[in-house]
Amino acid sequence: MENILVVKANNRPASEGVSSKMHEVFMENLKTDAEVNTFDVFAEDMPYFGQDFFDAMQKSAQAEELTDLEQRILTAANKAMDAFMDADVVVFAFPLWNKTIPAALQTFIDYVYRAGMTFKYTEEGPVGLVPEKKVIILNARGGVYSTPEMAPSEMSVNYIRAIMNFFGITDIEEVIIEGHNMYPDRAEQIIADGMERVKETANTLSKVNA
Repeated sequence: MENILVVKANNRPASEGVSSKMHEVFMENLKTDAEVNTFDVFAEDMPYFGQDFFDAMQKSAQAEELTDLEQRILTAANKAMDAFMDADVVVFAFPLWNKTIPAALQTFIDYVYRAGMTFKYTEEGPVGLVPEKKVIILNARGGVYSTPEMAPSEMSVNYIRAIMNFFGITDIEEVIIEGHNMYPDRAEQIIADGMERVKETANTLSKVNA
């Protein structure tokens, strides 16, 4: 049985956050026998990645006692890593906030960005270790970033795609809703059309995993 991991990275209600609504619509239309797990990065206890993580890893390897914070961050990092590694399909539902991803999603990525697990270093350069996974990106952004002029400044989808490529993953599908804040007179239709594409993606995945 396949394992589908849905990483939810927007804590706004679905009535206000478009990517939250995308997550809701996706889950409502995902009809599958596969195991589906949701990892809500805003609901999890996820201390920021930094020296505490490195100290925790070193102490853990040497069977030394950890501080409360070190234990928290090690537990959180291992939970995220286990969820990511167990998944055959990883779905990221997140907004573009201030031209990048939410901080909580960044912490999740920091946790799973680990040499020897998701990539390795070689004399020829880094090599991804999880090329067999499929990734689905559900993203909403109020402006339009699909034009050649704006695309370079979009650092949410571009970032997630770059990290997944670094892990060796090339099977990446994107559903992006954009421009609903930029064009308020067309916002309702833009969002509705996007939600239909979310439904199609969920339905297609359902058939694949039936």
